[in-house]
Amino acid sequence: GELLLCEASTVYKYMQEDGSLRGTYGKLVCTNFKISFLDDDSASDDNEPQFKNKIVGENDITLQCVDQIYGVYDEKKKLLTGQLRKYPEKLIIYCKDLRVFNFCLRYTKEEEVKRIVSGIVHHSQTPKLLKRLFLFSYASAAPNNTDGRNQTVMFETLEDWRDELERTKGNVKYKAVTTNEGYRVSEKLPLYFVVPICVSEESILKYEGRGIPIWCWSCHNGAALLKMSAFPKEQDDSTSQMQKAFLDGISKTISKPPYELLKMDDLSSSLPSLQDIQTAYTRFKQLFLIDNSTDFWATDVKWFSLLESTNWLEIIRRVLKKAIEVVECLEIQHTNVLLIEESATDLCCVISSLVQVMMDSYSRTKSGFQSLIQKEWVIGGHGFLDRCNHLHKSEKEEAPVFLLLLNCVWQLVQQYPSAFEFTETYLTVLSDSLYVPIFSTFFFNSQHQRDTNKSGESLKTQSGPFRFLTVWDWSVQFDPKALAFLNNPLYAEKPKPDKSQRKTARFKHQRQLSLPLTQAKPSTKRGFFREETDHLIKNILGKRIGKFINSSDEPPNSLREFYDSWHSKPVDYHGLLLPRIDGPEIKVWAQRYLRWISEAQLHGGGTIATAAKILDLMEEVQSLQVKMDEEHSQAVSGDLHSVPMLRNSARLSSLFPFALLQRQSVKPALPTSTWKDLEDEDDLVKRDDEFVDISGDML
Repeated sequence: GELLLCEASTVYKYMQEDGSLRGTYGKLVCTNFKISFLDDDSASDDNEPQFKNKIVGENDITLQCVDQIYGVYDEKKKLLTGQLRKYPEKLIIYCKDLRVFNFCLRYTKEEEVKRIVSGIVHHSQTPKLLKRLFLFSYASAAPNNTDGRNQTVMFETLEDWRDELERTKGNVKYKAVTTNEGYRVSEKLPLYFVVPICVSEESILKYEGRGIPIWCWSCHNGAALLKMSAFPKEQDDSTSQMQKAFLDGISKTISKPPYELLKMDDLSSSLPSLQDIQTAYTRFKQLFLIDNSTDFWATDVKWFSLLESTNWLEIIRRVLKKAIEVVECLEIQHTNVLLIEESATDLCCVISSLVQVMMDSYSRTKSGFQSLIQKEWVIGGHGFLDRCNHLHKSEKEEAPVFLLLLNCVWQLVQQYPSAFEFTETYLTVLSDSLYVPIFSTFFFNSQHQRDTNKSGESLKTQSGPFRFLTVWDWSVQFDPKALAFLNNPLYAEKPKPDKSQRKTARFKHQRQLSLPLTQAKPSTKRGFFREETDHLIKNILGKRIGKFINSSDEPPNSLREFYDSWHSKPVDYHGLLLPRIDGPEIKVWAQRYLRWISEAQLHGGGTIATAAKILDLMEEVQSLQVKMDEEHSQAVSGDLHSVPMLRNSARLSSLFPFALLQRQSVKPALPTSTWKDLEDEDDLVKRDDEFVDISGDML
């Protein structure tokens, strides 16, 4: 279904890692799917990445992944939008996955420059109709011979919801309803959902599903997590009184003290607004959209003050803190929690998902996490189309809500890696998949919108429904060798205890897998935390050392006691998990945000160094196992996991698996304009940001 729209020859693509203007010639093309640079020099096998995406190559940018396009006129950058009167000599494309592409058009024919620049700007930046997305071109032309379910529960049937109720023992107090079949209640609600048993069909129909507590998940002690879309705040008195009476009646069906308690939490008043989240992320991502080495080192001096001023890490901390509050209500107070939001499809999705990841070990498996995203986000009605602004209709609706969840989950993954079946690389490619219009998962606002757009004519004039792919079939994007990077080889699988020794086996399992955690104490020193700052942050963030400030927004006493008490005990990787949220414990997701910046790489270092050794060891153990089985004449079926060969670790760096080892850029000599600002200081140690030689740490 891919069609060529425009192209230009003799385009020069600059290498990004230094200011030497090195690069390569090739052809720049724009299709209805992507912008692509076709290199004249065919890549050798040596440079073939081991972690290769089969759909989007390293020189491909899907139209939905384009963030902003700048033209360079006489060395001045100008944002390109709409109709162009004059065409630039250089083109800079900033991508939503943080890549930056620099193209020189000086040697390209003038007519081709006009066509390619106006074509790229038009097809990637102007508003478009839903049916014009490549998703529909692909779905009507591609054979649907893949089974993307992969044990992921899609929550498209009544049975899926009933199974989830049974799994969580929620079927005693809650029921799956068919009231919205044909979307007669609301187009925003899913076809099937779960409500308290006492809620009648008439109540659901009365206000189009508003004011109805919708079940998310049940805790082992019977307490449940619920969400509700609020009534509009601006109403006349009689209407608001009727709605208040309706809400009182509904809450009484759940809250029956002292047996059943209910806590209502209005997220719009206790968490940042979507606009605040969008503003913070816009500032934050600018720190990583690096044009050249000079820009990188110029910001190095004030790195931590720039990072803090974005407020992005503080938003992550506040969201995790809110999730811990909800966990404490469910786990300790045995209280039902009702999350309230205007549509119940944004921050409700974030908090309910985080609570389940923290409390339910099933959500920390790959299939469980994917099922959770399906339940709370895809079927739950999160507006991916609007929040990601895929159609470029309105920037006012845009907000990185799903990215916020992935950033929060990453904090848990890096603090407790053995508790998760998937890796940070899995989370990174999941975030990239937001912008790949091959899959329907992240390209609709609701189940209703997806269902109503399923019918259509195929390109081969055979009428019939579109065959949309789901993102959960990872084999569409990656081959088995690359898929190994998505699975955590050190995942502590839940043991199947012997029934006769169930108690002792479980206790032994906890002791073997657990290491005691101590609470992070705020530093008494100004500047650099020698003990508290994570080794990865010290090394990987461009060798920057600085000051994190603990927020004055301290948790309440009971919550603090719960938090401190949990962190003072050994961790059960299959029980409750609480993230550490004090000060420097909230970190930058280095792999996602620094993977294209060669200046920030660690040669032979970073998390990949550990992963490479572990995968090598696994390979050796598996080969020994095969030999042992052969000696005992026990044939082994082909169920051994294939793992990538990473013997040549000298070529790896912390940019792997997304980029191979790149030439190290040299830090500029001291007398630059930025560093001159520091010369008046008598004592650098007294400054907020300190510079320490940590080359020894890297070795």
